[in-house]
Amino acid sequence: MKRSHIVGIVLIAVAIGVIISTYADTSTYADFNRARKTGDEIHVVGTLAADKPLYYDPIKDANYFSFYMEDEKGVECKVVFNGTKPQDFERSEQIVLVGKMQGDEFYASKILMKCPSKYTEDQIEVKEFSAEANG
Repeated sequence: MKRSHIVGIVLIAVAIGVIISTYADTSTYADFNRARKTGDEIHVVGTLAADKPLYYDPIKDANYFSFYMEDEKGVECKVVFNGTKPQDFERSEQIVLVGKMQGDEFYASKILMKCPSKYTEDQIEVKEFSAEANG
């Protein structure tokens, strides 16, 4: 075999390996009902259930945070996160959880939050520059 053939085979093998590892690492967006059925790691999008309590006691266990979230289809579920409570968590507009269901609870490995913008239209100052002023 020629050296160029061996290099080509190696490059093809590496490309196949990259494609397979990328595919195996991705998870899908779903709701809590689908998470119960699949048992796979998924993304669940929803909002914080404001009428339910948050539990975080850093003195007792700084790596235990639980709350209730309602997914986009209106299904409410208890969420357990083995980490510290994110700053301004209660102010988040939307939450994306990455994790899987265990029994009736969703165990999140990551929490991503969409927080309200600190800039509103009232606070933005618009300045207009014209060619005449720059002369």
